[in-house]
Amino acid sequence: MGDKKLGEVVLESGIKVKPIYGPEDVADVDFDRDIGEPGAYPFTRGIHKYMYRYRPWTMRQYAGFGTPQESNQRFRYLIEHGQNALNVAFDLPSQMGLDSDAALAWGEVGRVGMAVDSLQDMEQAFEGISLDKISTSLTINGVAAIMMAMYFVVAEKQGVPLGELRGTAQNDILKEYIGRGTWIFPVEPSIRLIGDTIEFCAEHVPHYYPVSVCGYHIRESGANPVQEIAYAYAIASAYIEHVRERGVDVDDFVARLSFNFDIWGNIFEQVAKFRAARRLWARIVRDKFGATDPKAMQMKMIAGGGGGGLTIEQPENNIVRGAYYALISALSGTQTMALCTYDEAYTIPTEKAALIGLRTMQILAEEMGLCDTVDPLAGSYYVERLTADLENKIVAEMDRVEELGGIVKAISEGIIQREVARQAYLYERGVQSGEVVKVGVTKYRIEEDERDVELHEYRPEHAEEKTRRLSELRAQRDGARASEALESLRRAAQGSENLMPYIMETVRAYATVGEMTSVLKDVFGEFEEPVGL
Repeated sequence: MGDKKLGEVVLESGIKVKPIYGPEDVADVDFDRDIGEPGAYPFTRGIHKYMYRYRPWTMRQYAGFGTPQESNQRFRYLIEHGQNALNVAFDLPSQMGLDSDAALAWGEVGRVGMAVDSLQDMEQAFEGISLDKISTSLTINGVAAIMMAMYFVVAEKQGVPLGELRGTAQNDILKEYIGRGTWIFPVEPSIRLIGDTIEFCAEHVPHYYPVSVCGYHIRESGANPVQEIAYAYAIASAYIEHVRERGVDVDDFVARLSFNFDIWGNIFEQVAKFRAARRLWARIVRDKFGATDPKAMQMKMIAGGGGGGLTIEQPENNIVRGAYYALISALSGTQTMALCTYDEAYTIPTEKAALIGLRTMQILAEEMGLCDTVDPLAGSYYVERLTADLENKIVAEMDRVEELGGIVKAISEGIIQREVARQAYLYERGVQSGEVVKVGVTKYRIEEDERDVELHEYRPEHAEEKTRRLSELRAQRDGARASEALESLRRAAQGSENLMPYIMETVRAYATVGEMTSVLKDVFGEFEEPVGL
């Protein structure tokens, strides 16, 4: 009778939670094989021996809006208030390879990120910011190779050797077909471009992370925690296979692949998810791909909360949610924390919200003891059982993807997209029915709640200014040099050479994002979504 009153608790990943855990629940967990010491294989407890006791996590926040000049002001503001890295947002036209004066860009220039049309814009965005001192993450995918080339050329102009440059590009196109949708080219040439960036960085920019595989966006699109990790690892494995086929040794590039993961939901499920993911990645890289360098086996991640867990209703509650997301991130052993802000259910972060997010991360590091000891939840009967169960579920889902013909085939045919859409439907149905509790939404709702949130309104003057500057750029640049560089890029795209040197030269000639994308579209074509999605 008493047990019935307790009810059943089932986590989002499908794991049933017992009221009490004890030694019998971890009888099959071997310390040396499954947990180990921090900084040693299988890295369950963290990829560094002393983790935050030696150095706290890198603090990044998503920033960038309007013109490059406005974004530069926000970047400087965040750096002045203690942020030690940048996470750059690009507007939708830039993400889709459109110049700001393109007809399809109307109404979106500078709206959800910084508008970048040419090297000139990237130079202005980082004016007064030393790229040898600040690590920058570029949140860009379809035209990642172009934006990376611009960033590299800015570094060159600042006198920063590429061999010393640090940073990350999202550059994960396969997840775009699943989630966000900022794809441009078909799957195969898109993977080629990613291979070009990985190969180029392995040779010329060895401290740069050319790809950050994004389970984050897969999760935000509706996937559960198991699918988030499984699909991300299947995608990363596809990239590794592609680069290995080029003759690049796995130990020469895998250490510079990173991951961007999502955080929202049950605290213990999320912490166990990352501990399991770190252990599983080490096993995949060593046992499947034959890596011998321990650094290649380390799963490096950015994780700091996802907008999918935030609510439009009672937005101040999101400040509390964000603090718990940051706590999960710290307990999970992240390398970089990019905390979502309370207003992200509405808009891109405002200055006030960004500062609250930054202070949240600083409070955890400076006041709350999260840097005192490594993996403080290790040895918990509950957490270790969850970690093992989640690893098993992730492996099973990866095996299912292989049975479908592999992740590239499954994405090309829309199978993964349909599965994620189905999962999103099931979750939303649970919210609508009240089965999934969201405080302030499905429970403790206040119908007359006032929502005091500052919105980022669209400003048409951004498009007008960018159009004017584009016109001036095209008139003032060496037109013959730009045309010649674009034609060289076209010829290279028609062959099999690495395109990064050609894109770099085209960037130096001040060709625009739209011009370069148009050339690649002519050669590669455009992706068409599978019928039935």
